[in-house]
Amino acid sequence: MRFLFIRLLLLLIPEFVFAEQELKVLTMTQGADGSSSYSTSLQILIIMPLLSLVPAMLMTVTSFTRIIVVLAILRQAMGTMQTPSNQILIGLALFTSLFIMMPVFDEAYSAGVKPYMEASIEFEEAAEKGMLPFRSFMLNQTRETDLMMFASLAGTPAFNSREDIPLSILLPSFVTSELKTAFQIGFLIFIPFLVIDLVVASVLMSMGMMMLSPMLISLPFKIMLFVLVDGWSLVLGTIATSFYV
Repeated sequence: MRFLFIRLLLLLIPEFVFAEQELKVLTMTQGADGSSSYSTSLQILIIMPLLSLVPAMLMTVTSFTRIIVVLAILRQAMGTMQTPSNQILIGLALFTSLFIMMPVFDEAYSAGVKPYMEASIEFEEAAEKGMLPFRSFMLNQTRETDLMMFASLAGTPAFNSREDIPLSILLPSFVTSELKTAFQIGFLIFIPFLVIDLVVASVLMSMGMMMLSPMLISLPFKIMLFVLVDGWSLVLGTIATSFYV
């Protein structure tokens, strides 16, 4: 019955759908200067799978990695377990990243997205121009030692300028540098809370209160210290000013 129903549908479809009208949704036009232009449908077909890479791009080409690592180390240092929750930390890191990256986003929109929407440049040129602000941002945060290491691993010769560095080398170098910087900031944040833990543990041992957990006693002092110094503003302000935009 299923095949019979399909055959009946095919008989009811007008012939001009197959014969007179040529499906031109997926076309590529060659320009007089040798450039290629793609139809809108083909561009959408290419862009839609790329949207699945947005979370990965968020973590690899923006300030998100450094912020979320620092916030996770801060929570670990305070000993508050799951407070704030992962959802709150991710949301805070996301909106802080948007705040830090806003100049880069504006520059990428003006250089690539806006001219493309006005049909003044082609898709390839728009993608290239839109990526330049992100390349500049990543290069400003990346250590030369990390660039040299990944270039050596890839067997790439020395680069004449920073613009010659390919993304295959720049991206892992940037993420590695971000992790290094995040752990450096996290180390400085960890020290005051570690001192409080050591003092509380020493006091409890001197009083002979071995069975009482030092973490339980030190937690209120950590929270009080963090609130008195306006910790959230201090930490987020330090992270924001650590980027070179």
